[in-house]
Amino acid sequence: FEDGTKEINIEFAAIDFHFDNIFNFRGGVVVNPIGAFNQNHDGPKWEFIDRPMSATELLPATFSNVGMGIYGKKYTKQWVFAYEAYLTNGFDDSIIDNDFSRTSLSAAKANRDRFEESSNGKPLLTGKVALRNRKVGELGLSYMGGVYNKFQDDGFILAPKRALKVLAIDFNSVLKKTKTAFTAEWAWINVDFPNNYAVQYGNTQNGGFLDIVQPVFKKPLMGFPNSTFYVSCRLDRVDWNTGKFTKTSSKIYDETISIMPAISWRPITSTVVRLNYRHQKKWDLLGNPPANIGIIQFGLSSYF
Repeated sequence: FEDGTKEINIEFAAIDFHFDNIFNFRGGVVVNPIGAFNQNHDGPKWEFIDRPMSATELLPATFSNVGMGIYGKKYTKQWVFAYEAYLTNGFDDSIIDNDFSRTSLSAAKANRDRFEESSNGKPLLTGKVALRNRKVGELGLSYMGGVYNKFQDDGFILAPKRALKVLAIDFNSVLKKTKTAFTAEWAWINVDFPNNYAVQYGNTQNGGFLDIVQPVFKKPLMGFPNSTFYVSCRLDRVDWNTGKFTKTSSKIYDETISIMPAISWRPITSTVVRLNYRHQKKWDLLGNPPANIGIIQFGLSSYF
């Protein structure tokens, strides 16, 4: 349910054919496995009210599509190997033709027709491999790539094929002695677009986040035997355009950084009450003194 139940969106609806733990087939509406957050975005899992900027504005958070693919896991003592790979419908020209006036993969989420037909007939390849050591943590590598523009119509060539590529790396771990949890993700985006595009449209972007979560008080409270308080902090950064101005060779900015300390209480594992403060700095294309933003947020999240 989205926007106060104004609409209902289907995010995931698939049929799985289970052959073995290491090899399974899936078809339907799937969530593309890019980075650490896209498939793991449920609010009650996080100590922060807002989702990471890099996972929602740089990458298209909760991005799903119609398609099919394979997935599996392999367990050996302290190690777990997992993978997913899908061919789905993909992006369209809106990633470089949108109201944001910048390259934006998330703009393609507005195209609901992607669940019915491809914008150009070329599938989007999305894949992820992850390796986990039960004592150390989990490392994930993911890739997303394909043609995004409509390059032909009824056999007539309209434009050259233009591709996008996304590479993401993520890591999560928990320190055994202190129970400190770390979750980190970084993504690189490369988009091929016409040379005559305005400079604010960057063909390379990058960004990521780091979450540090520390339990500080665990004791039965008000009838909740596993009541736990946490202090946390999120560091978040997005660079919308990593290039340089052609005439001056000076750096193009268009960057945002954010730090978000948080206090949270979990009366039970699946319910969290959160108090967050976000301090954010935004630089324009020319790197003028940044706009400073301070936001206080209070909220709760649970499954129902």
